[in-house]
Amino acid sequence: MDRDIRTVDDVLKLLDALFAPAADRWTAGAASWWDGFYADRSKPVPFFVAKPDENLVSYLERGLITPGRALDLGCGPGRNALHLATAGFEVDAVDLSPAAVAWAEERAQKEGAEVRFLCGDAFALADTELPGPYDLIHDSGCFHHLPPHRRISYLALLERALAPGGHLALTCFAAGAMGSELDDIDFYREEGLKGGLAYTPESLRRIFCDLEEIELRRMHDEAPDSPHFGEAVLWTALFRRTAGRQPERHSLPVPPQA
Repeated sequence: MDRDIRTVDDVLKLLDALFAPAADRWTAGAASWWDGFYADRSKPVPFFVAKPDENLVSYLERGLITPGRALDLGCGPGRNALHLATAGFEVDAVDLSPAAVAWAEERAQKEGAEVRFLCGDAFALADTELPGPYDLIHDSGCFHHLPPHRRISYLALLERALAPGGHLALTCFAAGAMGSELDDIDFYREEGLKGGLAYTPESLRRIFCDLEEIELRRMHDEAPDSPHFGEAVLWTALFRRTAGRQPERHSLPVPPQA
């Protein structure tokens, strides 16, 4: 008889376990799947290119973000982490996949860019290896691979690690163009994430309502010969944590004592 559910983390792990193991793309156990994904570097995967996201370049060119400490979540082969480093940021970059991190480190060495790469689960590393504060938390393609209940972990990471006045730069699947549009509850009935979750502007604004919206738009399509990566099937969003605003508590209520 198991009666082990006592904390929010226990609940999140229980919900993780409702998904079939083969559907896992977000815990440390998914590292081998991602290693297989990154094994063939010659595959025609759009984001395998050594180019930064066009929106990230635009934020820097317009002065919407300025150099400071940055965290790149789900960094993959490191293309955006390297661009931030060359722009003057002190960068920590994390990914579940040892193969992706090894590729990113090779790119960094070749370009002479200084990035601290970490391999593992960002949520598990948040308190020890990634405590912040970060002036920028950048996420290009990580958020839409999280099941609905792990948004709690994501928001808690932002609450702990994003500096007052700091920015979240997010790129994720756009509803109507890419990703699954099932209701949150249906993912638990289906036991999988159907390749990733699609979002609408309204859903992103609701989820990140504690942050100030700076810009939310579709990513611009970039031609193959462009120096930047861009696919119009994605949303790009820039949010700012205001210095004086109290964030919501992203935890379960404590029941009253009898």
